[in-house]
Amino acid sequence: MAASVICRETQSRVSSVLNRDVKQYGKKYMFDCNEETCWNSDQGECQWVSLEFPQSVRLSELKVQFQGGFSAKTCRLEGCPKDGVLTVISHFYPEDNNSLQISFICTMQHLSRQIRVVIWEMLQQKSDYFIIF
Repeated sequence: MAASVICRETQSRVSSVLNRDVKQYGKKYMFDCNEETCWNSDQGECQWVSLEFPQSVRLSELKVQFQGGFSAKTCRLEGCPKDGVLTVISHFYPEDNNSLQISFICTMQHLSRQIRVVIWEMLQQKSDYFIIF
């Protein structure tokens, strides 16, 4: 099992927060190791989570967890080196459950300073997303 590359200095950004209520639904809840909390996006066709690391990292796997019934049908992982342009690394297709999922084993040939997970197709025509990394 690979160690997490997310550290205190990792900067995160999200596309939206449900009703702009960051106290209840903010991005910090993706990384708090509490299964009772999560980031909730606002409505929209495409949502994303972006992580910028203090140094370049090489990903070996991506673990995601959705709230049951709110899983995405299609997701995309993008990455870039420092000051680079985000490019598609892989598409992945999460299951519609609330289990921690290893969406794929990544064999990146380059180091990335920033990654972005793009959530762009829902299973059940719901438009808010709940996710924990």
